[in-house]
Amino acid sequence: MSGSSRVPTIDHFILGARTCGTSERFQEVTNPATGIVTGRVALANRSDVDMAVAAAQQAFEKWADVPPIRRARVLFKFLELLNQQKDELARLITLEHGKVFTDAQGEVARGIDILEFACGIPQLLKGDFTDQVSTGIDNWTLRQPLGVVAGITPFNFPVMVPMWMFPVAIAAGNSFILKPSPTDPTPSLFIAELLRQAGLPDGVFSVIQGDKEAVDALIEHPGVKAISFVGSTPIANYIYERGAHFGKRVQALGGAKNHLVVMPDADIEKTVDALIGAAYGSAGERCMAISVAVLVGEVADAIMPLLVERTRTLKVLDGMNLAAEMGPIVTAAARDRIEGYIEQGVEEGATLLVDGRGFNGDAAGPDCAGGYWLGGTLFDHVTPNMRIYQEEIFGPVLGCLRVKDFAEAVKLINAHEFGNGVSCFTRDGNVAREFSRRIEVGMVGINVPIPVPMAWHGFGGWKRSLFGDTHAYGEEGVRFYTKQKSVMQRWPESIAKGAEFVMPTAK
Repeated sequence: MSGSSRVPTIDHFILGARTCGTSERFQEVTNPATGIVTGRVALANRSDVDMAVAAAQQAFEKWADVPPIRRARVLFKFLELLNQQKDELARLITLEHGKVFTDAQGEVARGIDILEFACGIPQLLKGDFTDQVSTGIDNWTLRQPLGVVAGITPFNFPVMVPMWMFPVAIAAGNSFILKPSPTDPTPSLFIAELLRQAGLPDGVFSVIQGDKEAVDALIEHPGVKAISFVGSTPIANYIYERGAHFGKRVQALGGAKNHLVVMPDADIEKTVDALIGAAYGSAGERCMAISVAVLVGEVADAIMPLLVERTRTLKVLDGMNLAAEMGPIVTAAARDRIEGYIEQGVEEGATLLVDGRGFNGDAAGPDCAGGYWLGGTLFDHVTPNMRIYQEEIFGPVLGCLRVKDFAEAVKLINAHEFGNGVSCFTRDGNVAREFSRRIEVGMVGINVPIPVPMAWHGFGGWKRSLFGDTHAYGEEGVRFYTKQKSVMQRWPESIAKGAEFVMPTAK
């Protein structure tokens, strides 16, 4: 790797400008395909967080009073700029995360979906009204912004996941502070600049780069009213508990172990296509990646040879190569952790059919020898007592389990601690209906391997995949970033004389 003394500094974004603030700690940012250091990101301290919150509080006082239609017009301008620059944003994702460029383009497109939804905020904020709830009294509800809210987002979707949060939060009248992953921090600054160009007032959107110190400062700051988080279950649990301790509204999305059930009547070729794309797309670094194939009955013997062939022939290349199907692992530490799980699976007795360890980076493209490479990995005969089944690996590792029937498959999935996403491939409508109703998972696909809901539906799992009461984006997001107020009104002419000592009723 090259030294970090000559690489650019990746700053915070506060009050409409980039700044290092008072940061004294920095972390190297690398291109995962080459291992070359491309920047050093500032890691915020509590003073930096205090500065961002103060700016956001000041901006909120005016922004909350801006009519929703005018807030939407700023977002429409941001949408225009984002559409013009979407390929550049995708390129930045690939250079710091490593996912293939076409996948990065898809990530930006899904973020744009949420932005388009948020542009409809005048309709989304409409309240309810009841005339004459009691004699001379009307009652209505309205939704008002919370104030300063924060988003703590992961490395695997440095654009899409923040856009699950800030477009809705800002459209609803809040100020938003984004704390992205320090692993791929540059896209957040690109977004901040586009928002500034779109006319968003300074302080309404801020970026605080950092690690646990910045996270704890946001959780503990009395000026931050709500926190949205996406990441691992242990951290989601920590943020949920700590946030509740400090009286904040918290929406914390955690880990996953997503299953795909293959019924004997499934279309084998299409199912293999689905498994390969969902298990190895983005190197398995997705919270909705399929990491477990549940093979029902005799379908296992038909599908396994095809999975082996397709896994061995994956095109693992530099993500900027348009022929790539899978890019590198995001960091050397992540690659080493995934390789540890592969070794664990072998020790526990699973059958390793394709071993991605030892992938030669030279085969991925020029200058890729120093990158963080791993090929697709495939296990058969995985059992529920194995760590590679129980724990989230977050890498290109697909484990296959064999069960005798549909009932056993459902029981197996419902017993798992995670309940993020699940899929069932079948031609049987009754099986599909029963699976959808009986499975204890938040997002279900029928012949859809990665059932990520569209912008107006909302994203969220069950069990230890979600801490909090609301899902991300959609109308759930509007509810999370606003508080309901009920108003009852009558005028002096309709008020009877004399004190009232009983509970008001509809009379």
